Amino acid sequence: MTDLAAPPSPTSRNASRAYVLALLTLVYAFNQIDRQVLVILLEPIKADLKLDDAQLGLLTGLAFAAFYATLGIPMAMWADRGNRRTIISLSLAVWSGMTAVSGLAQNFWHLLVARMGVGVGEAGGTPPATSIISDLYAPHERATALGIYTTGIGFGILGGFALGGLVYEAFGWRAAFFIAGIPGLILALLVRFTLKEPKRGAIEQRVDDGEAPSIGETLKFISGQTSFLLLLLGCCLICVSANAFLVFTSSHLQRTFDVGPGDVSIPLGLLIGGVGGVGAVVVGKICDRMSSKNLAWRPWTIAACGALALPFAWLFLQADSIGLAYAWNVVPSFVGVIYASVAYTASQELVGLRMRSFASAFMLLCLTLIGIGGGPTFAGWLSVQFSDAGSTTPLKSALEIILLLNAASILFLVLSGRYYARDAARAAKLV
Repeated sequence: MTDLAAPPSPTSRNASRAYVLALLTLVYAFNQIDRQVLVILLEPIKADLKLDDAQLGLLTGLAFAAFYATLGIPMAMWADRGNRRTIISLSLAVWSGMTAVSGLAQNFWHLLVARMGVGVGEAGGTPPATSIISDLYAPHERATALGIYTTGIGFGILGGFALGGLVYEAFGWRAAFFIAGIPGLILALLVRFTLKEPKRGAIEQRVDDGEAPSIGETLKFISGQTSFLLLLLGCCLICVSANAFLVFTSSHLQRTFDVGPGDVSIPLGLLIGGVGGVGAVVVGKICDRMSSKNLAWRPWTIAACGALALPFAWLFLQADSIGLAYAWNVVPSFVGVIYASVAYTASQELVGLRMRSFASAFMLLCLTLIGIGGGPTFAGWLSVQFSDAGSTTPLKSALEIILLLNAASILFLVLSGRYYARDAARAAKLV
């Protein structure tokens, strides 16, 4: 007779957590699809609604980021106290619905409001998801797990670019938003009724006393974590560069080589999304292996990837053929999203158990406002300035300037590694 009270077998536990990780990765992919479908369609939207690069930068940057980032904090506090599954499912429903509404926009302001709505919904996605994953995977496998989670970025970029380009060619840009948004509503129901939350801290045998610290207490603790602050600064600079390129790479190729969204959507999706997704897992495993011997390799892995990507990104901008541009973009795509998984890992390792969602949201707040918000906005503004000054390649010149920030990030990440092990040990003492 089977003992119904017996604990689940290791195989059962592994299958269960694999399902949760796969489901949350799919949610993250939808998060990215709803963003990237706009990116691949910027040029036809610009022509149809008569917009300039500064307005495109706002739509892809601050309009989304301001709400995404600021609402992430209260959402994270809710997640540290309440049911994380419910938060994720509700958030997914909101951002998917607002993506569909984007297809109804008749002018810049309509689309601006719709993208703000997407930001409101997506604010509740990542903090509770990273918190759940950290309660399922031990520290020595956490960067790998979060690396798998961040493959959602790659799959989402691939899906968003491919869907946007192909649907645009067949039905126009408005239909692409409808088709991108509606499936997320179904996925929200799947999350609500099939995802089970793990017990907080059980994987690390840490005691969860059930009391979440106040915002002030959490911020005071984070401010004393030197490695957290330096890593955050370095990742913010990388995020500015990464998101400026993510948003405007398609536009750069279309303008430079006189091609349309449908021509670049699949190649860019495979490069940024497919190659980037593989890179997130591979580099995440390398990071876990190196960090098991020396935790300094958490930030040093990002620094090494940033240094490797920099010359190839420059050569991408100088390419005189679209084939060569794709070739130079392979390396930046492969290492391009690892900063996100390591940043999420750090936000879980360098704080107490019931600080994790807040720390993730604080990390996300800074990365979003400065990187996701500031990167495209700054690049778009620079492009307009170069255009007004008579440049024949204003967008290319803007992106060249942006690369300087990527170079500056390496210093802060190297310094972060000096304090990481000390700060992780300090966080582990919190129960």
